[in-house]
Amino acid sequence: MKQGIARVVRNRVRRVAIGGGLEIAQLLARSGLMTGARGCGAIFTLHHVRPRIPRAFDPNAHLEITPTFLEEAILALKRDGYRFVALEDLPESLVLNDARPVACFTLDDGYRNNLEYALPVFEQHGVPFTVFVTGGYVDRTHTLWWETLADMLSTASAFRFDFGSGTETMRAASAAEKQAVFDRVSTYVRRHDEAGAVGKLNALARAQGIDPLAITTGLTLDKAGLRSLLQSPLASLGAHTISHRALARLSDAEAQREMSESAACVEAIAGRWPATFAYPYGDRYAVSERDHRLAERLGFTAAVTTQPATLSTGTASNLHALPRISLNGHFQNRRHVSALASGIPFRLMAG
Repeated sequence: MKQGIARVVRNRVRRVAIGGGLEIAQLLARSGLMTGARGCGAIFTLHHVRPRIPRAFDPNAHLEITPTFLEEAILALKRDGYRFVALEDLPESLVLNDARPVACFTLDDGYRNNLEYALPVFEQHGVPFTVFVTGGYVDRTHTLWWETLADMLSTASAFRFDFGSGTETMRAASAAEKQAVFDRVSTYVRRHDEAGAVGKLNALARAQGIDPLAITTGLTLDKAGLRSLLQSPLASLGAHTISHRALARLSDAEAQREMSESAACVEAIAGRWPATFAYPYGDRYAVSERDHRLAERLGFTAAVTTQPATLSTGTASNLHALPRISLNGHFQNRRHVSALASGIPFRLMAG
């Protein structure tokens, strides 16, 4: 547990360092330096968009931004000369003879607040956006394990979990202890049998009187909600698998089934096969080159990761492994949007 708490402290220090790095990147961008790092534009990742509710323990705070910050981000990009395009139109937009960089907005998982709070902001500013739909959330058969785990830990003083070698009891009284437990369980879910680990979490939650599927119902849009979203001409739906598992760790048949059945779910709602796809988690541990090939074979014109980078002139050579930049709840500052869009932070990280 001491190692877990030390990791929490390191993460807090890292967050401060990232904030400082973004401020430096913004200064470099305003000075007209490293302009080539901006490339052709950027695709932005969002999840929750809702008013901030202070919580004593909030391990998923990075996954939410406020409607006010979303508007500030759009205004910052407008000021910086970006043109807003739908993700499915990105391949065509990249070959146009237009010097202005592009900006695409994408929202993962299909949360209710995307309809209630994000849509009005996008409509006010005429900005197209894509919501990636997880089929198992739409039909209420799968759970959001990170939300379930956060709810369980919020009221716990200790947490018991079997990591594969017998049940362990971990202290979870303080915020730091809760975060250490959250990080350890999250790592286990991501590195082992994900479906089995989530099943264990769900069983523990039910034993504590927490219904994981009720969390799914409360947080995500059903078919009717997604159809309401599509009444806006600015909205489009993309596929995001059925169970939200890391595709790279699945067999060929399982990965293809997750992708194709998710697309079929979207088709049943939108009336057409989706043009776009988002890989769950989206990092290099969750997505493989095989998954890129599957996305192309299944007819998606564009597929996005969460690998942070701007769009380069070579983007068109692999439209099924597009990078995205997260609008992170820990960095809700208009200056940070311009810094991220400049591409300078990622150029500096690459050395």
